Amino acid sequence: MYENTYPGKRFQKTLEFLNKHVSAPSNILDLGVKNPFSEIMLKEGFKVTNTGGEDLDEKFEIVKQDFEVVTAFEIFEHLLNPYTILKNIKAEKLVASVPLKLWFSEAYRSKTDMRDRHYHEFEDWQFDWLLEKSGWEIKDRLKWTNPVNKIGIRPILRRFTPRYYAVYAERK
Repeated sequence: MYENTYPGKRFQKTLEFLNKHVSAPSNILDLGVKNPFSEIMLKEGFKVTNTGGEDLDEKFEIVKQDFEVVTAFEIFEHLLNPYTILKNIKAEKLVASVPLKLWFSEAYRSKTDMRDRHYHEFEDWQFDWLLEKSGWEIKDRLKWTNPVNKIGIRPILRRFTPRYYAVYAERK
């Protein structure tokens, strides 16, 4: 369905993981602005509402609204305090993914957009701990690689080092 390159592989793995745990037409709050993956979820039959680009560290009231599921795909690394959002989500189900911290690569930092920076790049155990501490019970996990077609040591390492980590969790 999607090619085995960025972002195709990520979209395919994320969609398979989402469909494994959530069935359409579930009412989903997708944290983050409308994006190519929220369009994919709509095409799959989900009812998707995106946040509007507000600073979720400051304005997190939207997560207190009635949704069956909250999705957060590569969003928590952009927040200074993801705990507050996670603690305040009213939905009973959460499907989230984060980029994993790679020992051979620095955290992402845009040189042109101050908002597009990673305050956190988690190790899997750190993200698990954050979820558990904020009241979530992890039911399933998935990791996958993100190979790039470049030459060098880092591209070789990316072929077998997981870059993305997805979890399905339910409120305790």
